[in-house]
Amino acid sequence: MAAKDGDGWALCERGHRHWGVHGASGLLAVHFDALGTPHILMQKRALWSHHGGTWGLPGGALDSHEDAVTGALREALEEAALEADILRVIGVHTDDHGGWSFQTVIAEADALFPASPANAESTDMRWLPADEVAGETLHPGFAETWPVIRQTLPPSVVILDAANILGARAEHGWWRDRAGATLRLLKDIEDLVVRGLHPPEGFPAPEKWYPRVLMVVEGRAAGVRSDGPVRAVPARGSGDDAIVDVVGETRPWEQVLVVTADRELRRRVQELGAEVTGPRWLLGQLRST
Repeated sequence: MAAKDGDGWALCERGHRHWGVHGASGLLAVHFDALGTPHILMQKRALWSHHGGTWGLPGGALDSHEDAVTGALREALEEAALEADILRVIGVHTDDHGGWSFQTVIAEADALFPASPANAESTDMRWLPADEVAGETLHPGFAETWPVIRQTLPPSVVILDAANILGARAEHGWWRDRAGATLRLLKDIEDLVVRGLHPPEGFPAPEKWYPRVLMVVEGRAAGVRSDGPVRAVPARGSGDDAIVDVVGETRPWEQVLVVTADRELRRRVQELGAEVTGPRWLLGQLRST
């Protein structure tokens, strides 16, 4: 394994030639303004490059030791001097050509930060409203995947009904130590969140998904806390009421998924525009790890 050992041409099963022996990845930085309009950071490719003069994303060949996120952030640093700490990765979309794939790493930016070319691989970098992207002369690969990626741009929030999920998990003796069982569940979910979730069927999110995750805890488990990627939200009273309040506090452009099997709670959050799935979706992913 060595830096740049992914440089080189590869042939996919469709008979197309692609740059990147081990595949390639690129960074799609998106910022949502105060009205919820998404803006995409676009790169104009240098004329000498493959499909030169077209607009696409900062990106390139993956080295053998890199995953998609590592490679995309490295390329964004090299081509646009973008630092990872100004972005939050929210998903990875894979365009599989058979034997070769391009992985688009979607990351949310807090602001329309200044960006300009940092090396000779591009001639321009600019933020474009998402609705204007298709009007540009796009790199053919990006043009093909953009309509799909466009639907998965809004960041997501997953809200967990901890008590309901615990009951469905049916861990032996959990009712005797609700706080301990809740903490174990939280830690298991955090491990899963770090690796990336798979969204429920029909939910508009990338195949590999890194949503914000909030777990509402109540009763004897209300004191459970975590410094990890899942934030525990203590319910002062009813857990259902707390979940409804959390749904109401999300940003207007965020996609919200509530994980519960409680029928009345499902009805209440759906009235607020949230999607709902049962604990089986989450527990299935925990069992498969």
